[in-house]
Amino acid sequence: MFTSCSKTKVDLIVHNANVYTVDNQFSKANAFAVKDGKFVAIGSDKEILRHYNAVKTLDAQGQSIYPGFIDGHCHFVGYGETKVRYADLYGCKSFEEVLERLAKHNKNNDSDWLLGRGWDQNLWEVKQFPENTELNKKFPDKKVLITRVDGHAVLVSDNVLKLIGLYGKTGIDIKPNGILLDNAADMAKAAVPKLNNTQKIKALKIAQRDCFKHGLTGVTDAGLDIKSIALIDSLQQRDVLKMKINAMINPDDETMDYFMKFGVIEKERLTVRSVKIYADGALGSRGAKLLEPYSDAPETYGLYVENEDFYDHVCEKAYNAGYQVCCHAIGDAGVHMILNEYAKFLKGENDLRWRIEHSQVVAPQDFALYKAYNIIPSIQATHCTSDMPWAEERLGSERVKYAYAYKTLLLQNGWLINGTDFPIEHISPLKTFYSSVARKHLTDSKLSREEALRSMTIWAAKGYFAESRKGSIEIGKEADFVILSDDIMSIDDEKIPGVKVMNTFIDGEMVY
Repeated sequence: MFTSCSKTKVDLIVHNANVYTVDNQFSKANAFAVKDGKFVAIGSDKEILRHYNAVKTLDAQGQSIYPGFIDGHCHFVGYGETKVRYADLYGCKSFEEVLERLAKHNKNNDSDWLLGRGWDQNLWEVKQFPENTELNKKFPDKKVLITRVDGHAVLVSDNVLKLIGLYGKTGIDIKPNGILLDNAADMAKAAVPKLNNTQKIKALKIAQRDCFKHGLTGVTDAGLDIKSIALIDSLQQRDVLKMKINAMINPDDETMDYFMKFGVIEKERLTVRSVKIYADGALGSRGAKLLEPYSDAPETYGLYVENEDFYDHVCEKAYNAGYQVCCHAIGDAGVHMILNEYAKFLKGENDLRWRIEHSQVVAPQDFALYKAYNIIPSIQATHCTSDMPWAEERLGSERVKYAYAYKTLLLQNGWLINGTDFPIEHISPLKTFYSSVARKHLTDSKLSREEALRSMTIWAAKGYFAESRKGSIEIGKEADFVILSDDIMSIDDEKIPGVKVMNTFIDGEMVY
C-alpha cells in the first residue's frame, strides 16, 4: 500500500484517533490524510505519519471519529425561518404556557402577524386541540398563526380565517374555533408574508450554524420552491453556505418543469433530483390516513391530501425525468395507497430509489411491497420516542405492533434512511442514534448500532445516489467527518444522550 520513502504533502493529517470508516467492511483506523478536500489515505498512525507531511496535523487524543452525519429528511430552510421569526412553543405543558410565550414574543414583534411553532396538545393535561378564543381576545389586532409540532395542523385567529375565506366554515380539514389541518393549514401558511432576502440569508446561516454544532455535514430538505433553491445555490457558490444540501422540489408544475428540464442536478454542494409529495397528514393531529378508524376517535380515519390524478401526474413526470419520488406517508392507508401508486411506474426490481418518507404505520401485508418494488423507507427514529406516550391510544394495542417497525422495514431492501425531520424533532443526529438503538419497547423499532450509524451516514447519502462521494471515510471521498467526546458504538445506552460534538469538518475544513 505504501511504497515510497519520501513523504507526500497533504493539507491535513488526523492521527491518534478511533476512526469508524463505515466502509463496506465497517473497518476501523487510527489516522487519515486529506488533500484538496478529499481523503487520500487511511490507516494506522505509523503508516500515515511515516508517509505524509501536512500543513495541519490534528492529534485526536484517542477520541472517536465518524463520517459527517447526514440528515436524511429535515426542513433546513424552515428551521432557519422558525428561528428568525417564530415564537418557540416546543415543550409547552399547557395552552396557558403557549399564550404566555406568545405574549413575550409579541413584545418584540412589530409585524401584523404573530407566529409560533411547536405546540403539542398531547403534552397537556387535557389532550384536546385548543380553541382560538383566547388568541382573539389577547391579540385582537394581530393575525395569529401557531403551528403544531408536526407541521400539519395550525391554530389561527379569526383575523386569519377571514383573510383566507374560511371564517365560519367547517370540513374534514377545517375544525371549529380555528384549527386547520393539512390542506387548510397550507392555505393559512401561504398567506403569511415571505421573508425578504436579507432575512432568508440570516435564516440559512442560523440553520447551518446549528447543523454544524450538532455534527451535520449534509441534509435532505424535504420540499423547496425555486427561489429557495436558487438562493441556496448562490450562497454555496459564494462559500457563504458550506452545508451540503439535497433539495427535494415542490410538486407544482412550475417548479417541476423548471428543474426537470435540466435533468438531475449534481453540484459540489447541491443535489436536485427528487420531488416531495404528501399522501396524508400526521398521527398526532389525526390527519394520518388509516385503514380502520382511530382507536381514540372512532369517527375519523384521517385524510388523503390529494386525489389519484395528482399522484399519477407527479409520478409520471418524475419517472420520465429520472427523478425520485419521495412521499410523506404516515398512516397504514396512506402507505398502502402510495406503495400501489409507485408500483404503477416501478414495475418490479429497479434502482430508482423512490422513497416513502416516515413509513410510520404499515399494514402487515404491505411490508413485502417495499422489497417487491425496491421502495426505500426514510424513517425518523425520534418520532417513535416522541409518540410513545400516546401512539397506542391512537392506534390500539394490535395496530401499534406494526408502527415504527424499523427493523422489518430495514430487512426489505437491506438498508434505510434515517433523519430527524427537524424542526419537528430536535436537530441532533445523536438523538436519532439513541432513539434507534435504545428501544425498551416496540422492539421491532430497534436497530443495531452499526445499522443506526449507517442509516445516518452512508445510507442517508445512498438515499440520493451520493454514496460514491460521501457518507463514509474512504479514499477519494469528500473529507466530511465529526469528532465526538465519546464512542457511541461502545458506551452504555444511557450515556449516549450526553455525548458532545467536539469538531465538525467539511471537505477537510473545520467548521465547528
